[in-house]
Amino acid sequence: MIQVQNVGFSYPGAKKETLHNLNFSIDKGEVFGFLGPSGAGKSTTQKLLIGLLKNYQGSIKVLNKEVSDWGSDYYEHIGISFELPNHFLKLSALENLKCFQSLYHGKTIDPIEILRQVNLEKDANKLVSNFSKGMKIRLNVARSLLHQPKILFLDEPTSGLDPVNARQIKDLILSLRKNGTTVFISTHNMTVADELCDRVAFITNGTISLINQPSTLKKKYGRRTVKAEFVDIEGDLTNQEFSLDEPLGKEKFLNSMKAAKRIETIHTQEATLENIFIQVTGQELDK
Repeated sequence: MIQVQNVGFSYPGAKKETLHNLNFSIDKGEVFGFLGPSGAGKSTTQKLLIGLLKNYQGSIKVLNKEVSDWGSDYYEHIGISFELPNHFLKLSALENLKCFQSLYHGKTIDPIEILRQVNLEKDANKLVSNFSKGMKIRLNVARSLLHQPKILFLDEPTSGLDPVNARQIKDLILSLRKNGTTVFISTHNMTVADELCDRVAFITNGTISLINQPSTLKKKYGRRTVKAEFVDIEGDLTNQEFSLDEPLGKEKFLNSMKAAKRIETIHTQEATLENIFIQVTGQELDK
């Protein structure tokens, strides 16, 4: 669906490149995370992919066609939800969606149905000027789905959302993937990336340092140990850590669990994506 080869980009008048020799590809139905701190090149890359920036070096093909060769019909195939809300504030949520719905030539979804999917159905006739930031972000997502795009670009899709609405947006993304939609997520939120993405790319200073599956990365960079908290035979609360690679460690773990009066918690000591990012790139993420 997306193929990026040897892509570089410099803003006019800039002393150095913003992006350097980017290479990655994204398959149909894949959720791909583009992860990095502010200023890393995430937004610039997304703007190139959606055709807002031109004059790049290398090749960017979307749907087997160079982005620079697409015309306005490109936006019939892709959906875009920016991090910062941009709506007609004097119109209602429903009027906003109907306005954008009229711009598409192909089949679109009933705006009320889209509002229901992002938990805004009850606010359909409310002026967007009275929306909270979180509501505006959800309306951004709704607008990007009107025309049933083949590829969806999401910039910080859960930023500013409470846990309930963030969960709904995550579930919506997973549902879209299940139905074959390709999703490109740019974010610095490693928890969101870990939960949603089939693969992630780490970008810092305009360069990709790593691309892999979150599960593979956590196994590679994590400690292969199990940490257990249990009540021992004497009634004391005990914490122990056992190696998964040493036969003696496995034996100790099994014997301790058999002898325990009650097991409180058991955790594998896998690394988080954030810890891996810091270890691989040497940079910390935004808070």
